[in-house]
Amino acid sequence: MKFSLTSSFSRLALLALLAVFLVTVGGRLVAVNGAAQACIGWPLCQPQGMLGWMQLFHRASVGFAALVMLALLRQAWRDLRDHRVLLPLATLSVALYFAQAFVGAMEVTRGSPLYLLILHALTNVAVWLGLLGLTVAAGFLARETVAFPPLDIGQRARDFLMLTKPVVVLLLLVTTYAGMVVGGKEWPSLSLTFWTLLGGFMAAGGASALNQYIDRDLDKNMQRTQKRPLPAGRMTPAEGLAFGLALSVLSFYVYAAFVNLLAAFLSLAGLVYYVVLYSLLLKKTTVQNIVIGGGAGAIPPLVGWAAATGSLNVPALFLFGIVFMWTPPHFWALAIVRQKDYARAGVPMLPVVRGEKEARWQILIYTLELVAVTLLLPVFQFTGAIYLVSALALGAWLIHTAWQVWRKEGNKIAWKMYRYSSMYLAFLFLALMLDAVH
Repeated sequence: MKFSLTSSFSRLALLALLAVFLVTVGGRLVAVNGAAQACIGWPLCQPQGMLGWMQLFHRASVGFAALVMLALLRQAWRDLRDHRVLLPLATLSVALYFAQAFVGAMEVTRGSPLYLLILHALTNVAVWLGLLGLTVAAGFLARETVAFPPLDIGQRARDFLMLTKPVVVLLLLVTTYAGMVVGGKEWPSLSLTFWTLLGGFMAAGGASALNQYIDRDLDKNMQRTQKRPLPAGRMTPAEGLAFGLALSVLSFYVYAAFVNLLAAFLSLAGLVYYVVLYSLLLKKTTVQNIVIGGGAGAIPPLVGWAAATGSLNVPALFLFGIVFMWTPPHFWALAIVRQKDYARAGVPMLPVVRGEKEARWQILIYTLELVAVTLLLPVFQFTGAIYLVSALALGAWLIHTAWQVWRKEGNKIAWKMYRYSSMYLAFLFLALMLDAVH
């Protein structure tokens, strides 16, 4: 394999590397000389002397590099849609560059806490490494333009949305918002709500896209998932990977810049938990995949709590416990309905490995445990009468449904349990919010 920078993409990658080098040198000169204070305002300003012109030149170099990075992103998504190294690496490098530029702009316009200054410096290193790796990889792997079929923009937008699993994300955002309300004991501001839910959507959507990239071959064997963009062939694996990585990384910066660092790291932990621990390590190897993997879906209320309060305490852990205990009966009900799919795909879900009867029994047991956990909140006086009444009524409803699952065979009642359990969680967290602000 010969290294060469003769392709248009490899030359553009090199230009991007040089442009970021110019930005880095300029930024360092601005920091050393305190030039930022000589040219206040964004993006343009009235420069004060030589230092002001130094800062203005640095901003111009940032703008030039941004144009180069956009050109790099455009060419990667136009000509390298099927390249599993260059497309994700180019997309991730561009996302990191704009995240770094954004954090730098915040420093100028409103000042930043120390952790953002550190994040800005670390991101600069990451951009450098990404572009250096991209340039080297492009020298070995880049090719000349390949003609891809024209895209249906409407279908393309729907496919990107489908990669985020919007229905699943919506329920996660409900629990995130509930964590904000319960933690803060009030309805959060519109600004905090917007940035927290946006970051949550990006994190959960990015994790879902990465999950679909990992499961792309498995999904071809399942009727429920074979029409997703990757197994259906409407998008390439490289596109799914690139989209998931970019969305995941940018979610961290949204939380760090507009919410707080604790929320950012909790969101990142949930993402890593879901993608690495569940999707890569557990899903295809153990019948306990849903039990252990349920922790990933239980992190969003902690993120919301941290967003509102900047900390975590014992009641927040109860919210985690509720979602954690809710996950197995919810997904085992689906697994009963789709057990032939899971068996065909080789996923060791409980009904496939231990039989439908054992799965129905475990659904009942976990439902009883779930309702018991929900009632611990009023026992320890963390909640009031509104929540207590709601938890009792909703719990009775869910236990009755789980009892029917245990007593009756077939998919109809299992599907009812799957749907009812989703509504149960949403209504329970709504009751938590109403109780908190009452």
